[in-house]
Amino acid sequence: MSITNEKKQELIKEFGQSAKDSGCPEVQIAIWTYRINALIEHFNTHHKDLHSRLGLMKMVSKRRHLLDHLKSKSESRYAEVIKKLNIRR
Repeated sequence: MSITNEKKQELIKEFGQSAKDSGCPEVQIAIWTYRINALIEHFNTHHKDLHSRLGLMKMVSKRRHLLDHLKSKSESRYAEVIKKLNIRR
């Protein structure tokens, strides 16, 4: 599932430190979360799509690595992102 430029810019404005800050971990985590949620919606109608399920597992793993990196750098930023995106951990 792809993400539109408008939605990506909206996530950058909400989670980034500036309007063009697409590289900070918070923005990357928000983008991965949006893509993961879109794939989960896809699985509600396509239960047997195992190839996309593998992609979902890879996305979750990449997001987990970003979350671990953010937690090691700043626990307050980590907690804030978890709360904003409603990610269970």
